[in-house]
Amino acid sequence: MEKFTVHTGTAVPLRRSDVDTDQIIPAVYLKRITKTGFADGLFRAWRDNDPNFPLDRPAFAGATILVAGPQFGTGSSREHAVWALRDWGMRAVVAPSFGDIFRNNALKEGLLPVEIAAAAVQELWSAIEADPSTKVCIDVTTREVAAGGRSWPFRLDDFARMRLIEGLDDIALTLRAVGAIDDYEAARSSFLPAVH
Repeated sequence: MEKFTVHTGTAVPLRRSDVDTDQIIPAVYLKRITKTGFADGLFRAWRDNDPNFPLDRPAFAGATILVAGPQFGTGSSREHAVWALRDWGMRAVVAPSFGDIFRNNALKEGLLPVEIAAAAVQELWSAIEADPSTKVCIDVTTREVAAGGRSWPFRLDDFARMRLIEGLDDIALTLRAVGAIDDYEAARSSFLPAVH
């Protein structure tokens, strides 16, 4: 997983709330067996039906931060929603609240779910709609979002913060203990199953 300490980029406003994982990536795209190649399905139904959908507007091309309404990522537990956002180039999603499973999946994949007050999201929406080149800075070390001379704190537990800063997914986290695992396996009776 790529390390995440500070990220500065442009943002795209998604003025919608209760965005569920089926809206993020429709079920028809879940047949792929890799973690990549999902960008084409991101918000596909909305993008097909709205020629002015924010992600397709040239002013927001290259944005790496999505700013959405409350309850982003509710619904099913599909990791594909996170993979689609990452494939599109998103490094963070800023919203007043998130679905719990989505938040956990995002943190495990290095996509930062940034929870800030609804009033702060409104300010961000206004700023980036007025000037799509507005830079948004997300600092994991200080747990702060800044844009347009304003800043807002966000909560991030210490364990998730450490994993992001060090770039540790579940496998990398386990591999930090490979010496202890090897010692344990070496001391086990030979007739027991072994991990190789």
